[in-house]
Amino acid sequence: MRKTTLLPLIQFSFYTISFLLLLFSHANSELNDQEQAVLLNLKKHWQNPQPLGHWTTSNSSSHCSWPEINCTDGSVTRLSLQNMNITGTVPPFMCDLKNLTTLDLSYNCITSNEFPRALYKCSNLQYLDLSQNYFAGTVPDNIHLMAQLRLLNLGANSFSGNIPASIGRLTELRSLQLFACQFNGSFPPEIGNLSNLEQLKLAYMTRITTMLPSEFTRLNKLKYLWVAGSNLVGEIPDMIGEMAALEHLDLSKNNLRGKIPSGLFMLKNLSKVFLYKNKLSGEIPRVVGALNIEVVDLSENHLTGTIPDDFGRLTKLSGLSLFLNQLSEKIPDSIGRLPGLINLKLFDNNLSGTMSSDFGRYSMLEEFLVSSNWLTGQLPQHLGDNGRLVRVVAFNNNLSGELPQSLGNCGNLISLRVHNNRFSGNVPSGLWTLFNLSILMLSNNSFTGELPERVSRNLSRLEINHNKFSGKIPAGVSSWRNLVHLEASNNLLNGTIPRELTALPLLITLFLDQNQLSGSLPSDFLSWKSLNMLNLRRNAISGQIPEAFGSLPGLIVLDLSENQLFGEIPSELGLLKLTSLNLSSNHLTGRIPSEFENDAYANSFLNNPRLCANRPSLNIAKCNSKPQNSSKISSKLLAWIIVLPAAFLGLVASLLVIRIYRKRKHVLDLTWELTSFQTLNFTESDILSRLIDNNVIGSGGSGKVYRVAINPSGEIVAVKKIWNKKKLEQKLEKEFLAEVKILSSIRHSNIVKLLCCISSDNSKLLVYEYLENRSLDLWLHRKSGASTVSGSVHNDVLDWPKRMKVAVGAAQGLSYMHHDYSPPIVHRDLKSSNILLDSEFNAKIADFGLAKMMIKQGESATMSAVVGSFGYIAPEYAHTIRLNEKIDVYSFGVILLELATGRNASESDEHTSLVQWAWRQIQESKPIVDALDEEVKELCYLDEMCCVFQLGIICTDTLPSSRPSMKEVLKILLRCSQPLVSGFPSTCFFHPQEFKAREGIRK
Repeated sequence: MRKTTLLPLIQFSFYTISFLLLLFSHANSELNDQEQAVLLNLKKHWQNPQPLGHWTTSNSSSHCSWPEINCTDGSVTRLSLQNMNITGTVPPFMCDLKNLTTLDLSYNCITSNEFPRALYKCSNLQYLDLSQNYFAGTVPDNIHLMAQLRLLNLGANSFSGNIPASIGRLTELRSLQLFACQFNGSFPPEIGNLSNLEQLKLAYMTRITTMLPSEFTRLNKLKYLWVAGSNLVGEIPDMIGEMAALEHLDLSKNNLRGKIPSGLFMLKNLSKVFLYKNKLSGEIPRVVGALNIEVVDLSENHLTGTIPDDFGRLTKLSGLSLFLNQLSEKIPDSIGRLPGLINLKLFDNNLSGTMSSDFGRYSMLEEFLVSSNWLTGQLPQHLGDNGRLVRVVAFNNNLSGELPQSLGNCGNLISLRVHNNRFSGNVPSGLWTLFNLSILMLSNNSFTGELPERVSRNLSRLEINHNKFSGKIPAGVSSWRNLVHLEASNNLLNGTIPRELTALPLLITLFLDQNQLSGSLPSDFLSWKSLNMLNLRRNAISGQIPEAFGSLPGLIVLDLSENQLFGEIPSELGLLKLTSLNLSSNHLTGRIPSEFENDAYANSFLNNPRLCANRPSLNIAKCNSKPQNSSKISSKLLAWIIVLPAAFLGLVASLLVIRIYRKRKHVLDLTWELTSFQTLNFTESDILSRLIDNNVIGSGGSGKVYRVAINPSGEIVAVKKIWNKKKLEQKLEKEFLAEVKILSSIRHSNIVKLLCCISSDNSKLLVYEYLENRSLDLWLHRKSGASTVSGSVHNDVLDWPKRMKVAVGAAQGLSYMHHDYSPPIVHRDLKSSNILLDSEFNAKIADFGLAKMMIKQGESATMSAVVGSFGYIAPEYAHTIRLNEKIDVYSFGVILLELATGRNASESDEHTSLVQWAWRQIQESKPIVDALDEEVKELCYLDEMCCVFQLGIICTDTLPSSRPSMKEVLKILLRCSQPLVSGFPSTCFFHPQEFKAREGIRK
């Protein structure tokens, strides 16, 4: 009976459960269909099938398997759409995804004049990241309605107005990021009510001027506080020492004053402190409790007193930067024993006394920067024990003794600058040949010994002025191929100047004055095409001044004074564009070249009794204008003088006409083969008959370039001719074939169009579209012809909007070569003279004679020789001859720096090149705005210019892996040029690493 009673109950339960499961299954199916429809509508709304092209029902039965989507229990909970090139707006149906908790739309191109209020309907949303887009307008006062938010990131947009106080009511927030926006007013103190907040980023809000609200110190769970570059004024609140959870504090680049609160270094969890570039004063407080601290940067303030000995207790400390303050007395010995110390920067203070010999003994020290102090004694003997040193900068001190032998084992060492001290003895032998050594500055010491036969192949700057180096300049100096600056004044060098010294192709500065050099100058120069300054003053050099000086096109400073030179001044010297010439105190004779008969050279020829000139202001004897006993010229002789030259000129003209006719007939009679790549309206004879000198517009290493009008309508083409009387050299043949192979297959608006090629046995012609505004370097560096290349141009200054247009266009062409052409193309000789401009200043990449097609995507090829142009060559290319796309990225970075600064890639003052000069601006924390081209710098363009400068810095990173791809470069340039983001100047205050982080370059 009991069994009979239970059976219907069991059956009822079974059917009930089955029915519920069926209902649940049906509900899940409906939810699945609904969410998939929403996602497909998203794809359609953004009209950008490329990044979301895989969102199709044919790919999978469930959208939960799509890469950007995370599901929980079959329902969408997370959308990760960062860096997808999404354009348009945030659609109102986004919140039809009912269970969405995380939405990441960062690093896209989403445009909106207001905060997307439609997201208020996403009732379960906890993580919202809209950073790095083009949102504008104000953040609504009722933002607190998104009550579930745990992360809100609106950084690097154009939001403006006041930061709403209602943000302080989002009590669930763990992370609030509002950096690099255009907010004004002040920071709302209500943020201090966010008791669960762990991360707060309010950096680079340049329109805000405010004190750091004392209410922020109530954020007891806050670990990360970043308020750099936001015009903070006043003092750091004393209560900051009560923020017990604080690990990372960055209040750098503000206008904070007063003392550093003593409680700050009591925080036990504190690991990084950045307070540099403020106006903080007083002494550095003792570091008692923050034993977990890793980095301290208090540089560029007004701090006084001593460096606390407590820093020696921070066993995890890896970086200590206290430079550009007024700190005094001794560097604590305990700092030298820190096991984790990597970077020590104490330069520009009033530090004195000796340094601990333990520096470098217990840690992997990389940077040791103690210049411009009053330090005495020796450099620490163990400084290079671990071989990890990259930079040692100790100039302008009173250091003495010999350099540590351990420096000769530092294979990573790039720069050693110890000038203006009292060092003595020989330079450690291994130091000269360290592979990475680029800068060696030893001037104003008492070093002895001889110059080595070989130095580092990367050495570009060697300064040994005012020492006691002796012996001859070695013949092995010809191997110093990358040397740009050699300064060896006031030493004891003797012997002759070897001809091998003239073989250095990159040499710009050569100072050998005040030595004991003798013998004659080399009669010819093997290279020296880049030489700007030559000073050989006060030696014992004899013989005549070589005529070969006239073949040095870049020479602007020449000092041969106080030697024993004799004979006449060669007329070839007058071909030089010298801004400074000194030939005084020699034994020169005869008349000076007429080019020097002006007041600019008033003191250039003193103490040469047998020199003469017709200009009294030159302070030398006057030349006799006529012999006193000359007789009158007879009229008959006068007639012959007039008739004979005329007859001679007529004969010469006839011969020239015959020669030109024969030459043109010879050219036309050759067998020519025309290969067309476009539809043409001319023949080879139209081209050949117009290859005359009057049409030459340029020349390069492999031939001349002509401007040719091909028909009466005025259509113009550019013709590049590679010519040789003999059969074409194999090298030029390869260049020709490489250029034809690449250009004939490319169709892109930012790459110069090759119309056809015409070839014979001993000549090759490439016919291109003609670009009216010629090359970028003509405009940037104001070379002859820049102001007249286009009739539409009224002045020769390339304004910033045009420069930005050129940068974007060139990047589009290069990005196509690297990423969209198969196999990828590496240009190898990218420079401003190879970027041509049409009548509308659209940029087109040209001159592919050195280009190389890659064998496989991602693989590098090895070239047999390094080619390229000084100033544009990537360092790894010169060292390893390994070839990949990153060498083009480096060269393009140089062009970006040219555009932003107006400087030439190879020009320098005390630095080697534009790249090194630009990096020095960053390393010395100089304002980026000071580096920009004054001719085009206007307030409305500042952010764009800073952005281009920053991008140029990143592209010219020494490590290829740290450079962005051209696809990333193009994206950043487009972002830089967008008017919605050009209004806020925050990029002018970013450090390159911060800029990389902001732009999403994660390499």
